[in-house]
Amino acid sequence: MKKQRRAVSGVLLLDKPANLSSNSAVGWAKRLFNAAKAGHTGTLDPFATGLLPICLGEATKFSRFMLDAEKGYRATLRLGERSSTGDTEGEILERRPVTVSGQEVIDVLRRFVGNGSQIPPMHSALKRDGVPLYKLARQGIEVERTPRNITVHSLSAVSLNGVDLVIDTLVSKGTYVRVLAQDIGEALGCGAHLTALQRTTTGGFSIDRATTFETLDQLSLGERDANLLPPDALALALPAVHLDSVAAAAVCEGRNPPLKADFADQTEVRIYRESDFLGIARASKLSGGGCKLTAVRLMATGGAIDENN
Repeated sequence: MKKQRRAVSGVLLLDKPANLSSNSAVGWAKRLFNAAKAGHTGTLDPFATGLLPICLGEATKFSRFMLDAEKGYRATLRLGERSSTGDTEGEILERRPVTVSGQEVIDVLRRFVGNGSQIPPMHSALKRDGVPLYKLARQGIEVERTPRNITVHSLSAVSLNGVDLVIDTLVSKGTYVRVLAQDIGEALGCGAHLTALQRTTTGGFSIDRATTFETLDQLSLGERDANLLPPDALALALPAVHLDSVAAAAVCEGRNPPLKADFADQTEVRIYRESDFLGIARASKLSGGGCKLTAVRLMATGGAIDENN
């Protein structure tokens, strides 16, 4: 008899341990929940720990709303040492004396808040001609990378204990905290690399609500399901529209029901039939007032799925 996997849907807020890739974490989650489908919402380096939202089932349709989300981190910098990878996985290339004061740290951190640019590191998952940069770096190959615009929304010192500086930061999509740490070290005149990195927030989710694989492993399947957030939790930043049964049926059938609402043209909205989440639609302005709805991504219903299909 073929094994049946469940069509379970929801969002797992995982507190990822160190030395585990995001793809491996997804695999663990898929097995623990016996889920037919799973995916993450943006890679967290194996070196890093902390918040990794994992989507199961229908929630994978809405993971894109996390990809552009701001992300918060707590990072520990070892001052006075510069490494080949910007973290503990590389070789120490240089050591310098550390004579910085707490006030100097505060003054330097202030300079990094705001809009700027950053060159992605060679030790990253970005690809060149289909090959991840970190694989090229391991072969001693370095290629030119295009700088990308980033925003550091906030950056503050938590503690300075000898050569160990702990910082909290909130950054835009595509920001490499390893590169930020290296730049801070250079600005302090002593160099720095990461010795620990924990993601604390992303897309409105917090590490405080996350669980671990060790905890989930002790639970029954039903108790594990109770840890899942509903799929619409990924899109709470969008306005909600509650439809009657006629309008809900129309949009789900590919028609464009009118809506008495004053949204900006092409606004994406969450749509519901009463309290049931149906998916995402686009509200387009009508010349006579109001909007029409067009389905963008809709939930589906189903039972057990054959894992061999």
